[in-house]
Amino acid sequence: MYDLIIRGGMDLNLDPIEIGIKDNLISKISTKIEGETKDTLVLDGGSLISSGWIDSHVHCYETMSIYYDTPDDVGVNSGVTTVIDAGSSGQGNIRDFYNITRNAKTNVFALMNISVDGIVKQDELADLNNIDNDENLKRIHELSDFIVGIKARMSKSVVGLNNTIPLKMAKTLQKDSDNIPLMVHIGSAPPKLSDILELLDEGDIVTHCYNGKDNGLLDQEGAIQPFVWDAYKKGIHFDIGHGSDSFNFKVASKAFKEGLLCKTVSTDIYHSNRINGPVYNMATTLSKMMGLGFNLKDLIDMVTVNPALSFKLKNKGQLKEGFDADITVFRLIEKPLEVIDSNANTLILKQYLKPSHAITKGKIHEVKEF
Repeated sequence: MYDLIIRGGMDLNLDPIEIGIKDNLISKISTKIEGETKDTLVLDGGSLISSGWIDSHVHCYETMSIYYDTPDDVGVNSGVTTVIDAGSSGQGNIRDFYNITRNAKTNVFALMNISVDGIVKQDELADLNNIDNDENLKRIHELSDFIVGIKARMSKSVVGLNNTIPLKMAKTLQKDSDNIPLMVHIGSAPPKLSDILELLDEGDIVTHCYNGKDNGLLDQEGAIQPFVWDAYKKGIHFDIGHGSDSFNFKVASKAFKEGLLCKTVSTDIYHSNRINGPVYNMATTLSKMMGLGFNLKDLIDMVTVNPALSFKLKNKGQLKEGFDADITVFRLIEKPLEVIDSNANTLILKQYLKPSHAITKGKIHEVKEF
């Protein structure tokens, strides 16, 4: 007896696929599943099925005042099954954030900000007294099933006069916590991007990688800077982190054409840029990337397999028997759509992704936004 059978879908190769779910796990994948089931989801022709989308950079601690939203509004309501909040909370308030998220339909994890209370103001790392690695380490151990990494925002508006000192402190914390994943936000200098990348190691994540700021991947002539290639070849992971001010079509197109590809696609979504743009949702961000030339199958890996591996999310990220029953159902719409980047540049898409359902914990959630 299955709890749920999904019928009438296709995999990314456009082959027929049906999925049986039992006890919140993918029990069977086949072209046709026989047997009794408590519930059935019958899809319209043309529906694609993938492992549940993972957005590895959101802000969904809803009681905050700068960057905030609800997990389900950035999650299942938009076709995303798992979200990772990227530094909204720190060791002083992450327990509260954890408790709030226990009621969410979306799977929620967190990257803990190295600053005590997270992003309660823009310059949370300008005062080094806000960083207490002893307490940070305690919280990482206490909430080890929730905290999947740490976050350090390394731009002038955040660190003030401290340059790379907070990043060095984050690297010490990372080492002391058995090499927990580290995500680093990049923006305006100082610190210089070259100084940031020099401190990072294989597997560390640089978010906002395709931003259009002066302190970015490209030099004055529009070429990718040599030290960026050095970091890429070293195994540093590049993440989109679209956001309100951190994704530029020209930079992303140049990087794609040169072969400097992001490892993960994330939105840096929160209430304001979800409602007013330019982000709106994960599907729109993926559609923008596809419009720049990225392959759909590669993009789906960038929101499933890759983030699951980067943040060590066990049993997630693959459409495979025995894995968690996190599934995204979507369609490829063959219709023009005008989209914008973070700098108000426009792009006319020939096609775009439109999710219809998100399945988490064996439950069906209809997408409410697009």
